[in-house]
Amino acid sequence: MKKVGIIRCLQTEDICPGSMDFKVTANGTLGFESTGPVEIVGFVSCGGCPGKRAVARAKMMVDRGAEIIAFASCISKGNPIGYACPFFEEIKSAVIRKVGPEIEILDYTH
Repeated sequence: MKKVGIIRCLQTEDICPGSMDFKVTANGTLGFESTGPVEIVGFVSCGGCPGKRAVARAKMMVDRGAEIIAFASCISKGNPIGYACPFFEEIKSAVIRKVGPEIEILDYTH
């Protein structure tokens, strides 16, 4: 079973406990259809706007065994508030540069 680290939006953590993220990782559904069920090794926030802490936190999760970094849907799709992160593409690019090409990146969880 592959291991995943999930990065979520700090602005939505007070209205979303991440229940759906945990469900789809365990079932290997929605954003995890390509990977199958995965084990979560970290579930962290981006650190707040503009999300610069996401880079170091992604590396920390990779150092702890994550083979996949997934951006929670609150960042990339705006779930549940309907407002996606305006910094998503920049954060994603910076994370890819930091963790390297061998780490799989998922744009959303559900």
